[in-house]
Amino acid sequence: MIKVVIAEDDFRIAQVQEQFLQKVTDVELVGKALNAKETLELLSKHEVDLLLLDIYMPDELGTELLPKIRENHPLVDIIMVTAATERMMLEKAVKYGVFNYLLKPVTMKKFVETIEDYKRKKKLLSAAEDVDQIMIDRYFGSMNQSAAIQKDLPTGVDRHTLDKVKDVVKKLKGVSIDEMSEELGVSRTTARRYLEYLVLIDVCVAKHDYGIVGRPQRKYYLLE
Repeated sequence: MIKVVIAEDDFRIAQVQEQFLQKVTDVELVGKALNAKETLELLSKHEVDLLLLDIYMPDELGTELLPKIRENHPLVDIIMVTAATERMMLEKAVKYGVFNYLLKPVTMKKFVETIEDYKRKKKLLSAAEDVDQIMIDRYFGSMNQSAAIQKDLPTGVDRHTLDKVKDVVKKLKGVSIDEMSEELGVSRTTARRYLEYLVLIDVCVAKHDYGIVGRPQRKYYLLE
């Protein structure tokens, strides 16, 4: 569940953003702030994943909040939602690593697409134990899923084996690396390579199974 705070001095716009958020699954609004002071208070009181931050706040510019947020809440991601079209505002936002910069008025389509993109990238990072160039390209938008599946299979992954791996995951309704290795008669390294690739292209999701005594086991499931 993505926990979100809206920092917007116009309560009507904040209400619209709240309505837009309701169109996105697995997102929870934990608070709305009307000024910079309330924004910092909400970030201190709640566990927040994403802050939707306006620039023109009544007590302090949103861009002036960025270094404070980065210092005190470094794990909070930020999307600017603002009417500010000055280049220096965008440059400062980029300097402090904002995820995106939306100009008002924001359509529901654009707003929802941006939040869904944020969710996708957050899931992509959390699902991978290690990164490779395929994952990095997907994160930064230079490769889409269909291209990855149809054409740009990485070295060490062939289409026929990939299809067999997907069939096993589907048949067993979730599989570990050891189980995949046994089912296909391949090494654990090969089984892991294929399963992690399916995670990277959003075909599978990896979860830790805590039902077994000892170290939790990483298992792979098809995304519905």
